Order: sequence, then structure tokens, then C-alpha cells
Amino acid sequence: MISNQILQSTIDGLKSITKRDLSVLEAEGSLLATTEDARSARDIAFSAEALEDGADGMIVKGHQLFRIMDGTELAYVVAVSGEGEDAYKVGKIAAFQLQGLLIAYKERYDKDNFVKNLLLDNLLLVDIYMRAKKLHIENNVARCVFLIESNNDRDTNASVIDVIRGIYPIKNRDFITAVDENNIILVKDVSDDSSRTALEKTASTIGDMLSSEAMGRARIAMGSVVNDLRDISRSYKEAKIALEVGKIFYEEKNIINYNRLGIGRLIYQLPLPLCKMYIEEIFKDIRVEDFDEETLNTVNKFFENSLNISETSRQLYIHRNTLVYRLDKLQKNTGLDVRTFDDAITFKIALMVAKYMNYMEKNGFR
Repeated sequence: MISNQILQSTIDGLKSITKRDLSVLEAEGSLLATTEDARSARDIAFSAEALEDGADGMIVKGHQLFRIMDGTELAYVVAVSGEGEDAYKVGKIAAFQLQGLLIAYKERYDKDNFVKNLLLDNLLLVDIYMRAKKLHIENNVARCVFLIESNNDRDTNASVIDVIRGIYPIKNRDFITAVDENNIILVKDVSDDSSRTALEKTASTIGDMLSSEAMGRARIAMGSVVNDLRDISRSYKEAKIALEVGKIFYEEKNIINYNRLGIGRLIYQLPLPLCKMYIEEIFKDIRVEDFDEETLNTVNKFFENSLNISETSRQLYIHRNTLVYRLDKLQKNTGLDVRTFDDAITFKIALMVAKYMNYMEKNGFR
């Protein structure tokens, strides 16, 4: 139904034009919004049954009452102060305006419900196209699912949705919805430009805007571009995987593209017993926890610089010989010389597998 804030804003606008007080009440008689003294508005005694049996314009304590219907059911009652013809016209205009708002809100709700079921893969194929046609949603459009995670409460998420709607005014090709308290989904029309650069630019724009609105850090993941409504659920599942893989392997990144997850995506799909076998084969009696922070930082910086000893030592502010000593020590402990490509790849994957196992065990998967 229409929010009380919208109802209040609507009748405030009508009063500023017509100079007459208006009130909106539920069918049961409770007051939702008013431009006059609340006590006076509550004194408008009526029953839904009496109004349904009567006609629009019936007078109760100096107010004319008008119905707003939701199909065959009474949704709201508008009360306009005054008993003359002028008040009657104002009441009809107000009822017409609120009737239009009710239809618009119902359509938005129906679309939101449709999109949620589409994302969660809860619809039969025939239902997807039939409901899409009824809701005037185009099918063959290039779309991508953006999953926006924020560690905020539901009220803040509502504000986040408003911010995103401000950036991308929602049309029949775009949709915004929330599936839980932490995740907001933007199904975006990308038919103008579906390149990887354009998608990441869209995600960056959302992140920057949320940051500028003081809504904290947001992590944004995206799935693949799809061209059919039935495939939107696949793009959503990919975005969820991207978000999860990003938490494990790419904590420093705020934007995670499913199609750029690399080795992390492969490791994420491995069963834990296989991961454990791999770690035992590579490290034997050594645990990843046994590596000190200095060693891990050195190796990671070495990998970042494409196994370049000179550049790594410069960025670590250590002598070249100190770096060589650390790498020799690692080779002695593990049997892997990370200065060679094959051993560097083996060690890198082993560290990522160990990180994945640690994450899964912390989250109850063993």
C-alpha cells in the first residue's frame, strides 16, 4: 500500500492548491494522514459498510467522504472539509489522484515480487513470459545483475535503494529490489554498452555515490550479461559467487566481477577433502599458520612484482641479499623455490587453498 509519507505529501500539495483540509483514513477508520488538527480528523466517524452502501460525497461532521477502491475492496477514504459543490469537486480530484497512486504502487509491488521470484528461480518458464507481458517488461534485453552488500540495517538499505534509484531512474528494463537485510540487487539494462569496462564503471559509480552519502563501504559484485529474462537467475547466482569469492581471496576489492575471479573461482568450486589432500601434499608436516607474517608479506610482494627481485626489495625497503635470504629460507622449509615460475604457481595456489579452507571452516563447513 501507499506509504503514509506519500499520502501526507499528496494531501499537503492538494491543500496548498485548493485551500481545503483533507484527511486520508483506512477502510477500518484509522487516520493515516491529515492537513487539519488530528483530533478533528479523528472525530470523523464513519463505517466502511455505511460508505459502501451510500455514495461518494456523503457528509459526516462537516466533511464529505470519498472512496478509493482496490479492485472491489475499499482501500482508503478521503475526507474533505466542507459541504458544498466546491468541496465535492476537491474530493473527487483527491480521490482520483490517490487512485492513480494506488495503481502505480500496486504495479511496482507486482514487479518487485516478480523480479524476486525471477532471481530466486521460483517461476516456471511459461509463467516468466506470461507475467512479464502482463507487467509490460521487455524480454530480449541485455541485462546484468549487480549485487550490493552493505553491513547496515533495513532502514539504511531503504535509503541505499533510494540513492541507486536517483542514479538510475527505474524504467521497464531496470529493477531494484532487496532480498535480505544486507543485500540489494540492481538488475540493470546494459544494452547500450555491455563491455567489462562499462559494467565495472557502473559498479564504481554506485560505490562512489553510496560513499559520498556517508553510507559506508559497499562491496559490489556482478554476474554475466544475459539476454533473456529466464537467465537473470543465473546472473544473480554468479554475482553471489563473486561476492563470496571476493570475501575470501580479494578482501581489498570493492568491485568483484564474476568473469574476473581467476584461480579463486576455480578453488571455490573444489571439495574440501580434495583441498586438504593438496595442502598435505605440498606442505607435508608444515601448517600455513607456521609461516610468519614477514615471510608471507615478502612472498606476496614478490608475486605482485612478477618475481622481480630488484623491484620487490626496493618496495620492501630491504637489501637484495636480505630478500634472497628470505626466499632461500622458504625453499629450505618447503622445498619450493618461488623464484621459478612452476614453484611460484604451486605455492600461490597452496596459500589460496589454505585461505579457502580456513574461511569455510570458520563458517561451519568441514
